[in-house]
Amino acid sequence: MLKGDEVEDQAPEGAIVAEGVNYWFVGAAWNEGDQTPRFLADRIWQNGYDDKFSHLVRQMKQGDRIAIKAAYTRKHDVPFENRGRTVSAMRIKAVGTITGNRGDGETVDVAWEEVDPPREWFLYTYRTTVARARFEDDDMARQLVAFTFEGKDQDIARFLVNPYWAEKFAEDTEPLTVIEEEEQSDGETNAPPVEPYGIADIIAEGGFLPHSVLTKMIARLESKKNLILQGAPGTGKTWLAKRLGKALIGRRTPKPEQLRSVQFHPSLSYEDFVRGYRPSSNGLAITDGVFLQVVEAARAQPDIAHVLIIEEINRGNPAQVFGEMLTLLESTKRSRADAIELAYRKQPGERVHVPDNLYIIGTMNVADRSLALVDLALRRRFAFVSLEPMLNDYWVAWCADRGLDGDMVDLIRARLMALNDEISADRTLGPQFRVGHSYITPTEPLDDPKAWFRDVIETEIGPLLDEYWFDAPERATEAVTRLRDGF
Repeated sequence: MLKGDEVEDQAPEGAIVAEGVNYWFVGAAWNEGDQTPRFLADRIWQNGYDDKFSHLVRQMKQGDRIAIKAAYTRKHDVPFENRGRTVSAMRIKAVGTITGNRGDGETVDVAWEEVDPPREWFLYTYRTTVARARFEDDDMARQLVAFTFEGKDQDIARFLVNPYWAEKFAEDTEPLTVIEEEEQSDGETNAPPVEPYGIADIIAEGGFLPHSVLTKMIARLESKKNLILQGAPGTGKTWLAKRLGKALIGRRTPKPEQLRSVQFHPSLSYEDFVRGYRPSSNGLAITDGVFLQVVEAARAQPDIAHVLIIEEINRGNPAQVFGEMLTLLESTKRSRADAIELAYRKQPGERVHVPDNLYIIGTMNVADRSLALVDLALRRRFAFVSLEPMLNDYWVAWCADRGLDGDMVDLIRARLMALNDEISADRTLGPQFRVGHSYITPTEPLDDPKAWFRDVIETEIGPLLDEYWFDAPERATEAVTRLRDGF
């Protein structure tokens, strides 16, 4: 596999291009250097990867427009006040028209015209090697197309009023995060490398599900856009949600705006989550909540995945919290044509849609008696995956690596399985109240495994069973005694 020299993020798979003429932005930097001169001379463009982007290359067709770009970041000499923060930039080196597609996912024929000197574009950029401008859905993409293929100037001021960049470059912006500091660079080739993250990493970090199951989860998330992990306490819902998000994004350390988390609770409102009036220095002002912040970040970086994790999604009232945005979550309504007006509008006629590079992962504890059934409208827009207590061979190997001998692992597994059988058979509880594997999975090597297990029983599992059998405390006491016997 050839690797590009550009800052390379992972593009969402499975994108389908619009009908008519499409506009493609492609990289030309491979290990051996910039391929632009060769492409211009040979009147071609080639995909430099063996295992990525071939599905997009096959969708390129005769008559489509194409541009060679170089994506990078810059801190200095930008045409606006960036207050020391990095600015995304692209250099347009050549433009052309596709005259043929060889169908191999690698090469297209192009009638090129070199851009000399290259033209520089800021803020709304494509970091992946192959990206299609979604001009049918986004005004920013249309402006980029006009800049690249029609020679128009970029209206920087028009982009800086976008909420994402307005906040990023505001006078009172917060100090840079550690991740942002690490990613600071100034130029085309000195950006720090992106450490990839995938399904194998989830398994290595303690994901006890088979590779095939995790692969299906990612595929379902990509197609449905919205996924809920549901299960009993301790089945690793939040743990897995964060790692599925990183695997979808493809980075071990996603940028802060690419992976965000929020927790629903009974008092959370539409005004908190989507948009509402908030106090400001000038009185009350319409302010975007975390959901619209994530929407704007995804729009500003259209060729890379963004993930919002909603913990305990059934603890709030989803229909009330999402409001009219619940309609826009649907995977088939992720376009400008489906945009609708919000309850609170910043300007007359403002319409909003959810971009298709935004993915939502929710978690749901099915054992929480205080929660009502999930709204059917929400269920229709999410795919649901149930997580079970995982005491399989993956779990056994993990425990063995952290100081538990085989006899002790077998004993712990047998006792927890017996406890879960008892809980499942209880008509007042049921399978949704089983005790998950997270309770008995050590995170670090153990000096005294028996003392560790006793502590887990006394401070975690025991209190949970007291809550389960609050009206029959003797059952909880007996279950704890059976777990602890011999330790």
